[in-house]
Amino acid sequence: MQIKINGMVSEVQAGMTILEAAREMGIDIPTLCYLKGIHEAGACRVCVVEVKGARTLVPACITKVTDGMEIFTHTARVRRARRTVVELMLSDHPDECLTCGKNNQCELQKLARAMNIQERKYEGEFSPRLTDDGSPAVIRDSGKCILCRRCLSVCSQTQGVNAIAPIGRGFKTVIAPAAKEPIIQSPCVQCGQCINVCPTGAIMEKSDVARVWEALEDPRKHVVVQVAPAVRIALGEIFGLEPGTSVTWKMVSALKKLGFDRVFDTNFSADLTIMEEGNELLQRLNEGGKLPMITSCSPGWINYLEYFFPQLVDHLSTCKSPQQMFGAIIKTYYADKTGIPARNIFTVSVMPCTAKKYESQRPEMNSSGYKDVDAVLTTRELGVMLKEAGIDLLSCEEETFDQPFGAGSGAGAIFGNTGGVMEAALRTVYEILTGEELKNLSFHQVRGLTGVKEASVKIGDRELSVAVVHGLGNIREILDDIDRGKSSYHFIEVMCCPGGCIGGGGQPVSRDPKVKEKRIAGLYREDEGLPIRKSHENPFIQELYREFLGRPLGHKSHELLHTRYRDRRVNGFYWNKDIIAAGKR
Repeated sequence: MQIKINGMVSEVQAGMTILEAAREMGIDIPTLCYLKGIHEAGACRVCVVEVKGARTLVPACITKVTDGMEIFTHTARVRRARRTVVELMLSDHPDECLTCGKNNQCELQKLARAMNIQERKYEGEFSPRLTDDGSPAVIRDSGKCILCRRCLSVCSQTQGVNAIAPIGRGFKTVIAPAAKEPIIQSPCVQCGQCINVCPTGAIMEKSDVARVWEALEDPRKHVVVQVAPAVRIALGEIFGLEPGTSVTWKMVSALKKLGFDRVFDTNFSADLTIMEEGNELLQRLNEGGKLPMITSCSPGWINYLEYFFPQLVDHLSTCKSPQQMFGAIIKTYYADKTGIPARNIFTVSVMPCTAKKYESQRPEMNSSGYKDVDAVLTTRELGVMLKEAGIDLLSCEEETFDQPFGAGSGAGAIFGNTGGVMEAALRTVYEILTGEELKNLSFHQVRGLTGVKEASVKIGDRELSVAVVHGLGNIREILDDIDRGKSSYHFIEVMCCPGGCIGGGGQPVSRDPKVKEKRIAGLYREDEGLPIRKSHENPFIQELYREFLGRPLGHKSHELLHTRYRDRRVNGFYWNKDIIAAGKR
């Protein structure tokens, strides 16, 4: 159909909104609450436009175009209305920009600047302010909330969790868990997807930056850091690089400049996870164990299962995540090898994930007698530390990871992508089962951003039925089938966040819908560029088993690298007292 925007005539597809049509024509209409495919409610009214013949201004994000429609996007009437909306938001917003974690990234701040708002036009009472910092992963500050409801949509639609809701009416409305309980007492899985869509600083990750600085400055502490695969293809975005650009070796150099005593690669412990998890799958297949087996390396997913489907926890792999395996090996094998007492070692993880902060506080994650992981930084927090130290990532020389935990395979690298754990496991399981070399290492059937991917994989004379799921909203139907005994799968990979770890709650925030695809492609390039692409061929993994662990699923492996999960519902409440206590300690 034909429409006219600001005097420009264009043919557009029927069913398009005014916002979509304008963007296709290269015309910018500001938005604040809008998230394509997730939250399209017209709640904030920042995107209002004038339509010829219409009595009132209309929200561009939810108004469909009609044939012959004439639209004006920046008339005086439109600009006044938008400005008034933003001024009213600012009238109930704290003037804390300089100390806010979203400073210079806040969408409300950018809108106010674009509209040249330089004074608080409306004065008056502020709405009630609730601050909740009881979670080890997420901090909520209702004083900075503009009630856009993006967080509600991503929590309910994308993740299927519904941990928060609007409570109260009008001026007294707050977004909070039921009865305004702390987030740690709700079914929140700590995934941080709400952080990634919040336009202001109303929801932020709980920072470990100060604790890490304190450890680095303590001469009694030997501080080691591990870096997850998804971090290296996203960290460059903070310094202006294209998403998906690998900064692996510059990142290592930057971490050494920060003062870490050793810089290790989580790809190594991803390989270790595959060794344990792959053999666990084979054991269940051969000995009649609980099937389907479901991966356990995504802590947000573990929280979800413990809250909503605790009757299925026996389907989970007993493997700890690569983060926690790494910490356990550092506090035992590495401590023995270096002669440094475990009590003096401070382990730091740099992760794309906020739920990793929660995971590190779980009391069962201390099989060495000490916490496996002492502090977790998100990709964003590492960027904050580098900028605070005046370290320009782009000008750093390239350096390599320290050994013996600095060499990971390509299989470990793709752990950060949805489908990556499945593909890495299949590479190893195939060769263990058949005794033959796998020629084609790419399992394209488990790749991509489809919410649920299914495949039937022929391994020798055995046919494995597998599924790959990302985004918790996609898993409920599969879990219902398992609960009813109707599932035909042998192995299921679940990643809590859309896209896998590359879309984690601690990654740089972007509104570009192509960013996930670029990060995914970046990790596949990492895989293809590494000399070793199968976990079981990593010589350092082989050495670890020879010198220390003995064999996969052996006594020491079970003691250090495996755990058990449980029902976290008690009388209708979500039982997190142990996590709260661990956080206070």
